[in-house]
Amino acid sequence: MRYRPRLSWLVWLAAALALGGCQFVPERTPVAFYDLPAQPLTNSPSSAAPVDATLRLATPRATGLLDGTRILVVPQPNRPQVYAGARWADTMPLLLRDRLLDAFHDDGRLPGVVHEDSGATADVELHSDLRSFHSEYRSGHPEAVIRLDVRLIDARTQHLLASQRFLHYQRADSESIDHVVDAFGTAADRLAQELVDWSVMQMRER
Repeated sequence: MRYRPRLSWLVWLAAALALGGCQFVPERTPVAFYDLPAQPLTNSPSSAAPVDATLRLATPRATGLLDGTRILVVPQPNRPQVYAGARWADTMPLLLRDRLLDAFHDDGRLPGVVHEDSGATADVELHSDLRSFHSEYRSGHPEAVIRLDVRLIDARTQHLLASQRFLHYQRADSESIDHVVDAFGTAADRLAQELVDWSVMQMRER
């Protein structure tokens, strides 16, 4: 009988802790996922003679925040932050790799483009480092910034054939995340087309 009060007290304490714990569980903020938008294809594939060579496209290398899915913003120099409640649908290197693959296929001048995991023999490899994939404020307005350092390498000898830095800015229509994402899509499209033009020129000259 002498243990009943103690047991009742323990039951009451457990119930109180359980109820108290419920009060401290934070509500999760809903997360919206975004693909990298693409502009509608308006130009037909190039009628120029195709390049008789195979290009293997590697996924861009990235480190730190650039290798993740958070949508980055730099409101002040050297102070990267992330947009709350918003993420890319895939990591930034994979999003950009897929955009580059689409650009090569849509262009048509280099039909022999293969994924890095393909077992096909390639003549040239395209490697790159993703240096910027964020929005930053200029004159009070957000701009998408994408910077990619690219290298074309002979697949047989591993000698460097050419290198180039591609940098594109695109101003967003407003500070809303939807408009910022649209700006990223436009910047990626323009960078991809410039990279395709450069790659085709380099491979015609090799």
